[in-house]
Amino acid sequence: MKTMRVWLALIIAAAFMLPGAASAASAQEIDAGADAALKAFSEKVDGAQGYLNTAKGVLVFPKVVKAGFIIAGEGGEGALRVGGKTVDYYSTIAGSFGLQAGAVSKSVYILFMTDDALQNFRNSKGWEAGVDGSVTLIDSGAAGKAQTTTAKAPILGFVTTNAGLMADISLVGSKYNKIEK
Repeated sequence: MKTMRVWLALIIAAAFMLPGAASAASAQEIDAGADAALKAFSEKVDGAQGYLNTAKGVLVFPKVVKAGFIIAGEGGEGALRVGGKTVDYYSTIAGSFGLQAGAVSKSVYILFMTDDALQNFRNSKGWEAGVDGSVTLIDSGAAGKAQTTTAKAPILGFVTTNAGLMADISLVGSKYNKIEK
């Protein structure tokens, strides 16, 4: 188990060294990336503006890079927006094991639909999806019809690439930590 953790740490470190990978961006760079990602989200996701208008807070990771071979790591930096303004900055990190090779970049959006969900996230000292909060993922097949069925979900998640919403994805195990910028 210890060996696997060492390999995972090395893969994650390597992911951050890839050209264009997320790495210690400034607050201005993260905010500019979040603005562009939210614009793309509104253009790619059916009903996006309704989700954004209803959310109490939106955690936006403009670029999450995943890389590896068998063992993969992913990471990125993002902004928590409340009332359309950035209130905090966060990093995300996750690892996985299985049949995989290569690198991919994606954008991740976590929408906190209730005040309680947002407060629990903001008060945590390292929040993990699936452990500290259940994230209802909206995929490419459900985006347009999901608003009525997910209206009661406290936390919604979306993952996009250049092509649009991704299907068959999971945020379980992704860890989010507040960072100072």
